[in-house]
Amino acid sequence: MTNVAELPLAAEFDRPDRADWERLVEAVLSKTGSRPEDLITRTYEGIAIQPLYTAADVAPAAGFPGLSPFVRGSRPEGHVLTGWDVRASHTHPDPAVTNRAVLADLEGGVTSSWLRVGAGALPVSSLADALHEVRLDLAPVVLDPGADYLEAADALFALLADQRVPPTSVAGGIGADPIGLLARTGRAHDVAASAELAARVAREYPAMRTVVADGLPFHEAGGSDAQELGAAVAAGVAYLRALTAAGLSVEEAAGQLEFRFAASTDQFMTIAKLRAARRLWARVGEVCGAPGTAMYQHAVTSPAMLTRRDPWVNMLRTTVACFAAGVGGADAVTVLPFDSALGLADGFGRRIARNTQAILLEESKLAAVIDPAGGSWYVENLTDALAQAAWREFTAIEAAGGIEAELGSGALAARLDLTWQARRARIATREDPITGVSEFPLLEEADLEREPATPAAEGGGLPRLRYAQDYERLRDRADARLAETGSRPSVFLATLGPLADHTARATFAANLFMAGGIEPINPGVTDDPVAAFRESGTTVACLCGSDKAYAQQAAEVAAALREAGAVSVLLAGKPADYPAVTGYVHKGCDALAVLTGTLETLGVAP
Repeated sequence: MTNVAELPLAAEFDRPDRADWERLVEAVLSKTGSRPEDLITRTYEGIAIQPLYTAADVAPAAGFPGLSPFVRGSRPEGHVLTGWDVRASHTHPDPAVTNRAVLADLEGGVTSSWLRVGAGALPVSSLADALHEVRLDLAPVVLDPGADYLEAADALFALLADQRVPPTSVAGGIGADPIGLLARTGRAHDVAASAELAARVAREYPAMRTVVADGLPFHEAGGSDAQELGAAVAAGVAYLRALTAAGLSVEEAAGQLEFRFAASTDQFMTIAKLRAARRLWARVGEVCGAPGTAMYQHAVTSPAMLTRRDPWVNMLRTTVACFAAGVGGADAVTVLPFDSALGLADGFGRRIARNTQAILLEESKLAAVIDPAGGSWYVENLTDALAQAAWREFTAIEAAGGIEAELGSGALAARLDLTWQARRARIATREDPITGVSEFPLLEEADLEREPATPAAEGGGLPRLRYAQDYERLRDRADARLAETGSRPSVFLATLGPLADHTARATFAANLFMAGGIEPINPGVTDDPVAAFRESGTTVACLCGSDKAYAQQAAEVAAALREAGAVSVLLAGKPADYPAVTGYVHKGCDALAVLTGTLETLGVAP
């Protein structure tokens, strides 16, 4: 083999150091009035993301795949030989529809089925019909039974007996999660009952998992990745206590647990989250006297990131999230159909969901490399920082009496809400953009319609939030006006000067107004914007031009627009002293506030 030393690639170039890079960056930034520290971003946990990472950025050793602390994966071979478990979600309450969907998914490459059963979903009594012709020894089933997990477990056991599946061949899971039910509904559920069931399953079906420590309720409440991790690990510890009290050893109890996490479009945070989660759980096992305890992870593409408007973009979101889950080393991955936020997914949505995973596994060979992110200075540092933040959250929960006490007191809900309000503010200012909703919306696109889905759990628990919901409510208001009157609420763009002078700001303003379902009326180049405004039929105008044009014309044109009947005159640009201008739209402005105020001015009912 050729010695690496004989390949002096790029040796003819000088080796730059960090100081050289910083000087070049500072020179570029000085032209825009920015500073080097402006390149540092912060996560909702407060982790500072640097613009550059080098070998000087030291992180704790990640270890080796298959060995504690399992940062690099729970198995030495990773998913190279088999790929991860491609797990499809099924939520339709009709057993015949579900059966057709399950069989189609299995024929299309899915390797396990995740069935929502119980109240508001598939009746437990119909489980056998829904799984007709499904070989449970070859295609494991994981249930999502809500409060009906005991009844659902009996139904699954009966089905396994009917198929004469050898107990040692049974995989899948029951999906019991009383702590998740408490988080979802605000009503306490008996953890001891799930522990007794787990003890039975451990004896009779050693490869099956009984209990889920689910991070999705905390993610969907707007929480940060660290909060989701801390709460899920705290739930796992609570289950360990209950299962060992039911007679299981720590190792047996850990083997009965599955952890569920959200995978989002923030691919690096998702990768780091899954890697950090394994490290945290390995530490829990070590403290509990069971070193070498590995975590079984089920990653689900984030329900919170899905949109009802322009849902086609969800295909891209779920692709990025699935990629991150695979790179992060998840054992099972569920890609939610792109139309899930609209109701019950149709066959097309299901096919795209499973084919997303097929492409990443079969064509992109994503599982062919063990821990592909390992060794990245950025990812290793992010994994460590996130693990530290999540451990602080976990220990705070434990110090307050555990996850059930924190949920009962409302303290955890309050912390999650603080994060949600911070996230909501960044969404409102479009610092966290939502493509197709807050950015680049398409007003003329017809809405998709799907059969309504029954919520999985009702009650006074943590809220189920979606990041796009505030913008989508505004769009709903505007669409109601369209349905009622035949025309959309509109804003007149008072363009100043030649095309080159006003196009950039007119485009910016149009994009912003359309995010609220408001139609922008752009007259193009005009010598008399006031006359064009009178013909527009609206009562709101927005000046669009260059800074020079504003200095020369803004005050006069704004006053003339007010005299012509404009109730509100906005200006696309940074705030300045123009007496007749009532508001400003610019990068970083509170777009939601502007849109809400504009709809109110136009008389659009809430």
